Amino acid sequence: MAGCPRTLPVQRVAIFGGTHGNELSGVFLVKHWLKEDGEITRPSMEVTPFITNPKAVEKCVRYIDTDLNRAFDPQNLGKENAPNLPYEVKRAQEINSIFGPKGSVCAYDVILDLHNTTAHMGATLILEDSSDDFTIQMCHYIQNAMAPLKCSVLLIDNPGMKYSTTRSIARHPIGVEVGPQAHGIVRADILDLMRRIVKYALDFVQCFNEGKEIPKCSMDVYKVLEKVDYPRNERGDLIGVIHRKLQDKDWQALNPGDPMFVKVDGEVITYDGEYTVYPTFINEAAYYEKKQAFTNTQKVTLTAQALRCTHVK
Repeated sequence: MAGCPRTLPVQRVAIFGGTHGNELSGVFLVKHWLKEDGEITRPSMEVTPFITNPKAVEKCVRYIDTDLNRAFDPQNLGKENAPNLPYEVKRAQEINSIFGPKGSVCAYDVILDLHNTTAHMGATLILEDSSDDFTIQMCHYIQNAMAPLKCSVLLIDNPGMKYSTTRSIARHPIGVEVGPQAHGIVRADILDLMRRIVKYALDFVQCFNEGKEIPKCSMDVYKVLEKVDYPRNERGDLIGVIHRKLQDKDWQALNPGDPMFVKVDGEVITYDGEYTVYPTFINEAAYYEKKQAFTNTQKVTLTAQALRCTHVK
């Protein structure tokens, strides 16, 4: 669907919670919607709430064997079932059989994948394809609906930075990342933000399915450039932390010469790049194991063509 304006109605939408079992806003909402779905019901489409990693949710951990949100590549999805196959790889294959197959015309139209971050990112949407007019238009609609509250859009369209997400099964995947929220807890304000994003996303799809014309739009997004690790010694041990002037400054400009880290001995490490960047996922707790202190992004403008559903039910 990417690269050409969508004209057919959206028939199936899935809402994933618990891709990471200790990110509890999505878990909380999806469990609620599995019992009472009136809030997410829309007349023109089937909406399916789904707990993606139930074992991790039960234990309130990020994952059991491996990160489910990195397991949807052809190699994992094509592996034969075996006793030593990681739980999340088996689960990825199950999810792919229910909501995919990935890359096929049978795959779900839209997947909203709900996540929490410990970083001060606020309400954030994650795009995976800069040429998908439908998801760009959806993000633009949500941004306007959330205003005056900021709703940032992170674009992961850098081949070296992309990974095979749970939501990538869908023809139009959208990540929903809301924080700050510590892992293993639920905050009412963060829960409310996530709930509003889901509502506006479904409202957008309903408007499209009703045949309402969605005019051409442009939108500023933050495109991923690189992942930055913490300072380490020759053994790989941390020897520095995020500088206080960078901490909690997601989406704010980091200019050449600005402080990034401070070592245990007090030495300050500054940004030595040649141009301004906009860090995000700053000091995300789950990324320590991935050797990632933050992600540098650049501001770019995306344009999406006008959309109209020409096959209204």
